[in-house]
Amino acid sequence: MTDTSQQFASDNYSGICPEAWEAMAQANQGHQRAYGDDEWTARAADHFRHLFDTDCDVFFAFNGTAANSLALSALCQSYHSVICSETAHVETDECGAPEFFSNGSKLLTAHTEQGKLTPASIREIALKRKDIHYPKPRVVTLTQATEVGTVYRPEEIQAISQTCDELGLNLHMDGARFSNACAFLGCSPAELTWKAGVDVLCFGGTKNGMAVGEAILFFNRDLAEDFDYRCKQAGQLASKMRYLSAPWVGLLQNDAWMRYATHANRCAQLLADLVKDVPGVSLMFPVEANGVFLQMSEPALAALTARGWRFYTFIGAGGARFMCSWDTEEARVRELAAAIREVMAG
Repeated sequence: MTDTSQQFASDNYSGICPEAWEAMAQANQGHQRAYGDDEWTARAADHFRHLFDTDCDVFFAFNGTAANSLALSALCQSYHSVICSETAHVETDECGAPEFFSNGSKLLTAHTEQGKLTPASIREIALKRKDIHYPKPRVVTLTQATEVGTVYRPEEIQAISQTCDELGLNLHMDGARFSNACAFLGCSPAELTWKAGVDVLCFGGTKNGMAVGEAILFFNRDLAEDFDYRCKQAGQLASKMRYLSAPWVGLLQNDAWMRYATHANRCAQLLADLVKDVPGVSLMFPVEANGVFLQMSEPALAALTARGWRFYTFIGAGGARFMCSWDTEEARVRELAAAIREVMAG
């Protein structure tokens, strides 16, 4: 029998939230025009413009790999480079897709502090060489929340944006968990993006209650020229686009996106609080979004796995990542915390 117990390896394990499911059902009534020329896609785009309080260009893609890679390819030429965190998803988990879709733009990794780029680390890479033999820096990409669960404050983004302006760089944000960052800070989406100098945001829906689908928002609309053609060429133009866009309507129209992100964050904080006094367990990074990174013993991690718990261990010996989701149950968090306490007790 398949085990459907809630797990903590990834927020991708979760199902579809009721609001997204209901919107899909509503979109399934009758016929609609194809290729994004439908009422649901228009409504979703308008919801984004209202949410961000600006007239941005909105596009939809099937997944984060496509959204990030296509957005970056729109911001640079093949002879350019993209400055990213050493742990950035585009660097470690996209199978070369950013380079592929940009016809060869090189990713240059910069040092981070708790997963976050800094103006100094960006300058170090951007100014390392200026000769024609080196790929010319053109874009900085930030991940919000970061791959280690930390969150950029508006002033940090503004400082990076100013650095980008000085160096002639565009600023892209990978927002796979953008909702969680907004929930943690209590900031408006605008304050964390275009008001702070972000040119393009890839807003993640899959990790916050949707089945598939990411939104690409161009705040600098000049950069969106011919982006619809780029999406089509990359196989990202859904013929029945309403099934990608309608769930966004369900997620955005009554702030379900914020409620679910807040819940996931709260569950992560609960887990951290429940294990903070366990001997031998320590937090690797501050808990600021929906992820908890714990340093534990390797035998304890093996024992957890043997008990059927699922989590990721890509962050070094003894390191484990536990992700909470929109539907995580508090009782399940307490079960996990109790299991951690037991395996650490030996």
